[in-house]
Amino acid sequence: MATALRDERALSVRLKDEITALIDRGRLKPGDKLPTEAELTERFRISRPALREALKLLEQEGMITVVHGRGRFVAAAAAVRVKRPITCFESVTDMVRHFGYAPENKVLDLSETGADQETATALAIPKGAPVVRLERLRLQGDAAIIYSIDLVPRPILPADLSALDWNGSLCELLDRCGHRPLASAATASAGLLPPDVVESHGLADFGPAFLISEICYSASGRPVLYAHDYHRGSAFSFSFARR
Repeated sequence: MATALRDERALSVRLKDEITALIDRGRLKPGDKLPTEAELTERFRISRPALREALKLLEQEGMITVVHGRGRFVAAAAAVRVKRPITCFESVTDMVRHFGYAPENKVLDLSETGADQETATALAIPKGAPVVRLERLRLQGDAAIIYSIDLVPRPILPADLSALDWNGSLCELLDRCGHRPLASAATASAGLLPPDVVESHGLADFGPAFLISEICYSASGRPVLYAHDYHRGSAFSFSFARR
């Protein structure tokens, strides 16, 4: 039975997820040949260009291999599955909940400012262009487990910022504004909170942090969020597959 892929996410990303789910459920195993392009376009009622983009994404992730003249096959590396890998794109709110926490979000500061050079480069906007800066803590009980700074291009948000819920998921907020982040380019490093943050917010016991800085993109490929999330080292661990 054909499955129509139609929702707010890019069709190619949705199809990639569908094929990955078939592999996860054992419907497709390492070494199995994928259905032909004609069969996949008919099954999922998707265009050939979107299908090829989805297959390209799967190949880049090491889930499938291409044997010229024979077709596409499920790769051996597809058998290596990591629960909640660090490469999985998700909102910080969802990630924290999957770790078993029920955090309270505390807004420390919400302001409009001009983009510095680093932010301007990340968001592909001119230096000095208006951005919204959101500074928050995620608290588990009395303990801060994440300190974050998020920067969003001002024009993609409504005029009245006070009408928005800044205590919830920022990805969901951007979705409601028509700019849901779907993927990101991220860097990760170990370190400490900036000294002024520690002093200003009483975070002397935060300890070593795992910083993930990422540029998040919407379905159109537009950068819609530049995020810096300091994860409390004693509260999180991340997994990844090595191929």
